[in-house]
Amino acid sequence: MLQRRHLSLTYLELAPAKPEQAPLMIMLHGYGSNEKDLVQLAPSLRPEFRYISARAPQEMDFGMFAWFPLEFTPTGIRVDHGEAQRAAGQLIGFIREIIAEYQPAGNKVFLMGFSQGTVMSYLTAFLAPELLHGVIACSGQLPEKTFPYDALKPALRKIPFLVMHGSFDEVLPIAKGLAAKAWLEEHVDDLTWREYPMAHQIADSGIELICSWLEERVPEASEKA
Repeated sequence: MLQRRHLSLTYLELAPAKPEQAPLMIMLHGYGSNEKDLVQLAPSLRPEFRYISARAPQEMDFGMFAWFPLEFTPTGIRVDHGEAQRAAGQLIGFIREIIAEYQPAGNKVFLMGFSQGTVMSYLTAFLAPELLHGVIACSGQLPEKTFPYDALKPALRKIPFLVMHGSFDEVLPIAKGLAAKAWLEEHVDDLTWREYPMAHQIADSGIELICSWLEERVPEASEKA
């Protein structure tokens, strides 16, 4: 596993045995974590993928990073929406760099986000759906209502989504996941939803589901190359 710093974001790379035009997944960690988090799951996922685990740009403390600032209040988490939009623009620029660097199948990528990384995955899908083969959204939520949903691109409807959430999530309650499910059911054609009896985490059975979900969609992605 190699750490790379030559693009706009620092990232870890785990390459497959046959890297030429391999399908590519970009992994987006949660608030206060780093690029070493989700990449630990990569060996349990599909072996033909190249995995890119990106480090969020805002440093909070040693080894802790965020995609955009959050404020924890008695009434819930408050988001700086301007910073979130700027972070999305920076991430989309990084995804374009990654596509140019590695030339994955179809010149598109899969995104896998956890918590705040899921918010970033949704923002990317809404703003630049043409870059994506699919989105895996773990324990997250949709962007807040201030997002300009009336400006969504038609290509969003064709992106497959896998959304997983824990019924005992104390950080982002299950209601957040259910709200995302309800919205996506109306706006995309391919949605897989799973609720697990867990907290703010990814279940082992969720890893198995991710593998089978990817297996179904890799041939389709390759056909678009």
